[in-house]
Formats: sequence, C-alpha cells, structure tokens
Amino acid sequence: MPPQANCALPQGYQLDRYRIERQLSVGGFSIVYLALDTDGTPVALKEYLPNSLALRGEGEIEPQVSEQHLPAFRYGMKCFFEEGRALAKLMHPNVVRVLNFFRANGTVYMVMQFERGRTLHDYINKHRGELRENFIRAVFARMLNGLREVHAHKLLHLDIKPSNIYLRKDGTPVLLDFGAARQTLLNDQPILKPMYTPGFASPEQYEGRNGLGPWSDIYSVGASLHACIAGTAPPRADERVKRDTLQPLARTHTGRYSNQLLGLVDWCLRLDALERPQSVYALQKALMQPTAGGTVPAPRFTDLGARLRSFIGRS
Repeated sequence: MPPQANCALPQGYQLDRYRIERQLSVGGFSIVYLALDTDGTPVALKEYLPNSLALRGEGEIEPQVSEQHLPAFRYGMKCFFEEGRALAKLMHPNVVRVLNFFRANGTVYMVMQFERGRTLHDYINKHRGELRENFIRAVFARMLNGLREVHAHKLLHLDIKPSNIYLRKDGTPVLLDFGAARQTLLNDQPILKPMYTPGFASPEQYEGRNGLGPWSDIYSVGASLHACIAGTAPPRADERVKRDTLQPLARTHTGRYSNQLLGLVDWCLRLDALERPQSVYALQKALMQPTAGGTVPAPRFTDLGARLRSFIGRS
C-alpha cells in the first residue's frame, strides 16, 4: 500500500466543537476521522483535502496550496461545502446523516453520524462465495430506498461500491461517502481531477459529466451486486468499452443463484446507459420480482442482525 499523501490531524486536536480521536479512512479527496463532540457523542468528521491540489506535512494543521492549484482547490471546497448542505437536507435511514458542516484551517469539514458495524466490502471478504441470495436482495432493496431519496433530491452518489455500503449492527445498510461534490462541476469552472473507483464506476464517468444520470449509479449498484456474487468487481468500464471481456453472470454462476437475479445484475452492467434500468424504482421492482423458485421475501432482517453481530465480534 502506498504511503498516505497527506498527514492527518493529530489525536486530541480540538476542531470547533469536536475533538479528534483517530483517523478512520483516507481517500483521494478527503480524510475521515472519529471525533467526539462536546457531549462525548462520537461522530465521523470528513475533511476536504484533495491529494492532487493540497499538501499537509507532519505537524502542520493548515494545508499548503500552490497559486497554480488555488482556483481548483477553492472551487472544490465550495462544491464540498454545497454537498454537505444538500446532504443535510436528506433524512433517510439508509443514507448517512450529515449533522453539521463548517470552515476551518483553510478548508471545510462535514460532520456525520458515526455508524457502528462493518462495510459490505468487509462482509464479502469474510464470507466470500457464501452470500445467500435472500441476504443480497434484502441489503440492496433497502439500500436502494436510500438511493431513491438521493435521486429525488436531484443528487447523484457516483461512488457506490461495497466499501461505501455500511451494514449497521442490526443489519440495515446505509450509503456513505458521496462523490457528487467532486463530479458535478460546471464546464466553465476550474477542473478537478475526476475520481472514480475502477470496476465500479460507469463508462460515462470516464467520458466527462454530460452523460451522468441515475443510470450511472445503477451501473455501480450492478457492479456491487457482481462483487457479492463473484467476489470481485467487474473489469474496468473504460477497458470494457475497448474490449469487453466480462462474462455474463447468467452464464458463469447459474445454479447457485436464480437466473432472475443474475440477469438483473447483467442488465445493470450494460455499457450503453440506455440499455440499463433508467431509475432506481425500475431496478427495485425487478429486484423484488418472484423467481422460478418461489416468491422473493420482503427485505426483512430477522436473522441478519444476529449474523452481523457474530461476524463483527469475530473480526
């Protein structure tokens, strides 16, 4: 693993009403910390800090940005702040809850509800090849409820992948880490380096911003479903456009999962955006269709919470 480009804020650092406990994760555009508010309540604190534009060394607090990168950094900071404002309006149990957002240290911060559990990515790695169809359908049916709410607010996620689908201890999924701020840039504004996760990003994310829509998130949902079933993401979409080596799951995994589910995943992974489901509602409707083996159960989590608690306890 390459070394982290930017140094995290130190443990115990007081930032507004929050005290940094430790770093939770790092990405190309941000660092996420576990922090405690003035009441001692744990929160997830996300700091805007793009590697390609800013640098913070050991012992430093404010990132250093060159004159050359300053316009793009400031515009990205504005987008990040607006993302926080938009997400704060979302009140849905399957979407991460934004509690606050503020400016400090020459950048901006987003405060989110801290969730306890594990990512779907961790669950896949722990139970590779053993995820049952009812489990997959239940998790994604509820996750799609949250995504529908996101799209209803004219937002896109643009970074759906198993590591951004969090499974609470009771088994309910919650969508994390939106990529909207780094993608919804106007053509006449400074350009930020596009960020996407190979294998999960749609073909249109490699081509620019004009072709993005709900169908782009649906491709990523399909890739996440593919990871649940096959254990790995599909090949990169930009490589598939040149030479498509992806074998349909309906051909490679028939028998263990219903043909209806396998066909649905293949449908979501069509390279042509117009050939995919055009809305989350259409995808949900297909996900909950009866299969040849019987009726698909409603997305309930009667035993999922216990299984996840057991999994978390062993991890």
